[in-house]
Amino acid sequence: MKTVFPILRLSLLGAMLALGPMAAVQAKTPADQLIVGMSMVNLFSIDPANAPGLDASGVNANLYDTLIKRDQGNPEKHLPQLAERWEISEDGKQVTFHLRNDVKFHSGNPLTAEDVAWSLYRVMKLNFGLATTWKAYGYSVDNIQALIRATDPHTLVVELPQPADPLLLIDSLAISPSAVIVDRQEAMKHEKNGDLGAAWLVTNEAGSGPFTLTKWSANDSLVMTRFDGYWAGPAKMKRVLVRHMTESQSLRLMLERGDLDLVYGMAAPDIKAIESSPKLQVQPLQRGTMYYVAMSMKQPEFANQKVREAVRNLIDYKGIDEQVMPHYGTLNQQPMQLGLDARLPDPGYKMDVARAKALLAEAGYPQGFTTTIRTLSEPPFIDIAARMQSTLAEGGIKASIVTGTGNQVYGAMRARNFEMIVARGAERYPHPYFSLRTFVYNPDNSDSAGLPNFQGWRASFFDQQLNALIDQAGVERDASKRVSLYHQAQQRYDQQVGPIMMLSQMTDTAVSAVDVKGFTGDDAEATRYLGVYKQR
Repeated sequence: MKTVFPILRLSLLGAMLALGPMAAVQAKTPADQLIVGMSMVNLFSIDPANAPGLDASGVNANLYDTLIKRDQGNPEKHLPQLAERWEISEDGKQVTFHLRNDVKFHSGNPLTAEDVAWSLYRVMKLNFGLATTWKAYGYSVDNIQALIRATDPHTLVVELPQPADPLLLIDSLAISPSAVIVDRQEAMKHEKNGDLGAAWLVTNEAGSGPFTLTKWSANDSLVMTRFDGYWAGPAKMKRVLVRHMTESQSLRLMLERGDLDLVYGMAAPDIKAIESSPKLQVQPLQRGTMYYVAMSMKQPEFANQKVREAVRNLIDYKGIDEQVMPHYGTLNQQPMQLGLDARLPDPGYKMDVARAKALLAEAGYPQGFTTTIRTLSEPPFIDIAARMQSTLAEGGIKASIVTGTGNQVYGAMRARNFEMIVARGAERYPHPYFSLRTFVYNPDNSDSAGLPNFQGWRASFFDQQLNALIDQAGVERDASKRVSLYHQAQQRYDQQVGPIMMLSQMTDTAVSAVDVKGFTGDDAEATRYLGVYKQR
């Protein structure tokens, strides 16, 4: 199938003009401004209540703050941010956070515990996909205001509505894209028809982070300007400009000639070509996000377990890993991140066309069938899809590739309106419980449940026994028993031939000019530019 790619606008004239009159004629980027090149095709909203994507997380990490954050070197340890300290009650049912008293939003409004409580209520009230994180703990729009409340301007009490490990809740407050704190007064100034500022916050912000949003033009550019009143001290860069660029060779060319300072998404051949350059530096960034192939069990073909097993035998895992994924990801066939103690070894799936054909015949499809594969029109997604199209055809499954924007591709999956998809998704964070809940858990398989943050719900996969194993693991205090439950869950998913088939764990690669210092990519795609500077 012929895929048509969008024409890339290479000129940075408009962007440079936005940065000031001298920027357009300088051979190098300005010393106090960071110019970033990356694809923003999946950036369609920065509203914290409805911005689950990696790109949005990276932007919002610079516009907003959270109560606490993970220690990047030790993901099981949490560090103060807006909360200076916190205590867990003896019975594990309540966590009390004590907030800083010197934080102001970009609007000038003081940040209070009431803003924190309202931000989490807002997520539940709007009920987009990210509300699933809090629903999992038992919160609802009816109980959250009573259970998460401010007792004074700088004290927040969080009660758990049902038995759960309080450390899991603390982890969610540190890492969930929906856990950032929104300026209640500013958002409500823009409320329309009871939307709590939702329409406005799609393209605007109301945060307290180290940068403010100056301008965002979808699929073109995004500009963030330093917030000099930031509680942790002002950022070193005056401005960060992100340019939407999807073509790897253009990223490389513009980085080499000094038009860009930092790029993401460069293809493997271009990374290899510049690895030895004394003017550039390459930083691999291990991510927790997974690349996968998913089938909708709403489709009669994929509701058949033998068909799903046939597809599993028509995936060229080895070829994809060796020829498509270098600098993009590392082979992973489990719905759990590499390196976790609870993760079982890969089951060793491999391509077996004869076995696939036999399974299809047993399922009643001896001549195969036709289907579609949705994906983004950028590497490695389109390359995985093209290889899938070829190997599926060997088994008799004729697949057409349908490309689109991030909203079109992922939107169809969130609406449970797809056949097959090559995608990349959460869980981004290193914890077996969150990984399994994200990829294989589905508490309610009805369309009306509206649980798009569960990948299992998106694919219409439901297994009560598997749900029970994950639920038990979430409250089990004995470490060995908890690991055993995680092992059983992985084995059960393998036996059921779950429709979301993992291919690879994401590895991102950032390439920057050698004079860019202080940049460290975060494992949660929430890279903060607070400490980045240029050594000139």
